[in-house]
Amino acid sequence: MFKAASLLFLAISLAFLGMSGCATHHEVEVKPVEIKPIHITIDVNVKVDRALDDFFGDIDETAQEIKQAE
Repeated sequence: MFKAASLLFLAISLAFLGMSGCATHHEVEVKPVEIKPIHITIDVNVKVDRALDDFFGDIDETAQEIKQAE
């Protein structure tokens, strides 16, 4: 009887010891995020003008040549 009780006590003790070894505790510190204003200036019109000049440049040159020929 004593031997069975001591084995049961030993089994329960080992079970609790095993469970306590699996428990973990972690603390993560999160600092507040600071958002600062950002000023960005993008001049899209200049890029579009340049692209249109390149696209229609040969047509304009042809039109000027026709005017000069007349």
